[in-house]
Amino acid sequence: MPLQLDFWSIVVQWPLLLRGAVWTVGLTTIATLLGGTLGILCAWSRVHGPRPLRWLVGAYVELIRNTPFIVQLFFIFFGLPELGIRLSPAVASILAMTINLGAYATEILRAGIEATPRGQIEAAESLALSKAQVFTHVVLPPALKKVWPALVSQIVIVMLGSAVCGQISTEELSYATNLIQSRNFRAFESYIVGTLLYLGLAILVRSLLAWAGPRFVFGR
Repeated sequence: MPLQLDFWSIVVQWPLLLRGAVWTVGLTTIATLLGGTLGILCAWSRVHGPRPLRWLVGAYVELIRNTPFIVQLFFIFFGLPELGIRLSPAVASILAMTINLGAYATEILRAGIEATPRGQIEAAESLALSKAQVFTHVVLPPALKKVWPALVSQIVIVMLGSAVCGQISTEELSYATNLIQSRNFRAFESYIVGTLLYLGLAILVRSLLAWAGPRFVFGR
């Protein structure tokens, strides 16, 4: 019996798919801003912070980079309530994505910071700039420029990883896809459409960040 494909039954559910895609982009945007900031702070701590702080940040990085994202998500959503901390699915998803991106961004940014020539830093210090000014105006922009492609790739990975957030009822794209196939039992078509949407989002986010980086983040 030949396979009878029916993509129209999926396409007519476009409001649900659109809502899921918007949720995915929204979660990724918030996690990128928070996780990027966390990565910058932790990268500075690993390079210039006191030894106890370097050890603490190092332990955080190793813990997150060597455990699955879904375990981190489940710990936050299902584990923290045992301590009296209850989070909504959306907040738990954002927190998990932020913590995950922050750990990877720390190591990516640390490589860029350590690649800054020492003479460039000394020249800035000779102009009586504070340490904060040296870092934000002299060290960070060229560091970001060096590692921007790797950081963009990690952001896209985190966005794609957000698909597991549907397991805690966060209404992102994979949640919408699962809901559609549970209604019409067209799993094959549903997941093809979901895959194509994730592919489109990944290309869009990567292109947008590649365009925005030199214009708004680190300069040309």
